[in-house]
Amino acid sequence: MSHHQRSFAVVTGGSNGIGFELARQFLANGFDVLIAAQDEAHLRDAAGQLSADGGTVTCWAGDLGREDQVDALHAAIRDTGRPVDALCVNAGFGLGGPFAETDLKRELWLIDVNVRGAVQLTKLVLKEMVARNAGRILFTSSIAATMPDPFEAVYGGTKVFLRWFGEALHEELKQTGVSVSVLMPSVTETNFFKRAEMMDTKAGVKDNKDDPAVVAKAGFDAMMAGKDKVTPTGKNKIMGAIADLLPDTAAAKAHRGLSEPGSAG
Repeated sequence: MSHHQRSFAVVTGGSNGIGFELARQFLANGFDVLIAAQDEAHLRDAAGQLSADGGTVTCWAGDLGREDQVDALHAAIRDTGRPVDALCVNAGFGLGGPFAETDLKRELWLIDVNVRGAVQLTKLVLKEMVARNAGRILFTSSIAATMPDPFEAVYGGTKVFLRWFGEALHEELKQTGVSVSVLMPSVTETNFFKRAEMMDTKAGVKDNKDDPAVVAKAGFDAMMAGKDKVTPTGKNKIMGAIADLLPDTAAAKAHRGLSEPGSAG
């Protein structure tokens, strides 16, 4: 096994948005990075932009909603011969609309990517981290996880899952050298709303969306400090704190104003 000076990070959903900016943070801070996503062309573009930052960028393309593909990603990670110093479980997509009408197949795939694949990859990588008693994990949840999400019911549910999964692991691993952090960004300027078919919602057209670079830096810093969770930017902190205090029905009403189809009007 060759000796590398640089640490090694793995970022899922690393080809755009918050994941891309997380990869950039790692490269700037002395890590080599493996970015994983579904679209090979997007990954290649991203790697081209990132490799200007120094460090080595490796790409892996596949569907993280499939068990065999997550296993294949894990095999690719092991093939590098390098321990994972940091894992960002960031892959995921959203879907908006009234649940009675949204596409079930797409929702089940969303659960497979956002939840099932996240659990599987975390299990495989975490076992090795615990054996070495070293490593850091960052889950990308969402401010959505602080309140019910009408018109994004399934997506919101997956983000709640990731929040409590991450917070529970943080507690389980407290006495070890492995730290777990949860990133809870709010509406961020990424391709998310186009993919979720939510460009006609108030959240989709919000002009004060957070900059993914700012969100990623907050997540990176929290992970390096071993903090349990981070809500980047002031207005989200306030939103998250208020949502945690509100009774859930009030929180659900407040969220409806952002995610209801046609609310952009």
